[in-house]
Amino acid sequence: MDPQVFLSERLRSSEAVVPQLVCILRAAIVENRLPPGTRLTETEIGKAMGVSRQPVREAFIRLTDEGLLDVRPQRGTFVRPISLEAVQDARFVREAIEADIVRVCAATRPEGLVPSLRAQIARQRQLGAGSSAEFLPLDNRFHQSLAEAAGRARAWQMIEGLNRQMDRIRHLASLHFPISALVDHHEAIADAVEAGDPDAAAATMRAHLQMILDDLPRILRAMPQFFEDASSG
Repeated sequence: MDPQVFLSERLRSSEAVVPQLVCILRAAIVENRLPPGTRLTETEIGKAMGVSRQPVREAFIRLTDEGLLDVRPQRGTFVRPISLEAVQDARFVREAIEADIVRVCAATRPEGLVPSLRAQIARQRQLGAGSSAEFLPLDNRFHQSLAEAAGRARAWQMIEGLNRQMDRIRHLASLHFPISALVDHHEAIADAVEAGDPDAAAATMRAHLQMILDDLPRILRAMPQFFEDASSG
């Protein structure tokens, strides 16, 4: 493990240590700064972050439960490869939930939603060819805004919990197709909501979420080492 991965991170003394460690490590894994197979040790991370081994151990447990780490007896703790099955399951659930969410938004057109979506899209376009690390929080906020406007904030929280493996794919996928294509989908979703067209909104959302899987074969060919079940893809 390269300690440089964590040098820019600083723990806030006013907040609990373990959740911060979980967020920092999760981001490093999801953004592929810690690629699959990387061996992590409590001692190294504790030293890099200026904490004892105990909170690091607790963070490891949580990330193992999320499917991001793999504890191998007598060998150590390693970053787990991406599970294609988990990605496909997450996309399936997200598509079902978010298609219904955006259908509700188009049918009811909650006050202030479309201007908010337009402002978010403008900010996304300002990134131009920016990195996926910059874009994905904006992308998540766009989808969260739709869920909140539809009165389904708790549904979004459920979706977030499914997104870990899918987010790793999204970072890899950003190397193969431009962010502008995703923003164009956001624009089409906002257009359908503004037009009050539930069918078009749902269809566009499904196409948007399917886009990742459409590019998956190319990602698998280019980077099979990132996946634990690449042969089944």
